[in-house]
Amino acid sequence: MNGVIHSRLKSTNCLERLNEEVRRREKVIRIFPNQESAIRLIGAILIDINEDWITSSKLYIRMK
Repeated sequence: MNGVIHSRLKSTNCLERLNEEVRRREKVIRIFPNQESAIRLIGAILIDINEDWITSSKLYIRMK
């Protein structure tokens, strides 16, 4: 990880929350017909969370 980002990232709470959200939604589906459908679901979750972060007023990592 980049030294600048690593020094500003004090915990892995964002990553843990992201993994938790993926697991929560995956449990609803339970069985995927193929690997591509699982990847598609995870991609949709990541896009949704990314949009939430972009529109949020919180600043997760200040780069300057």
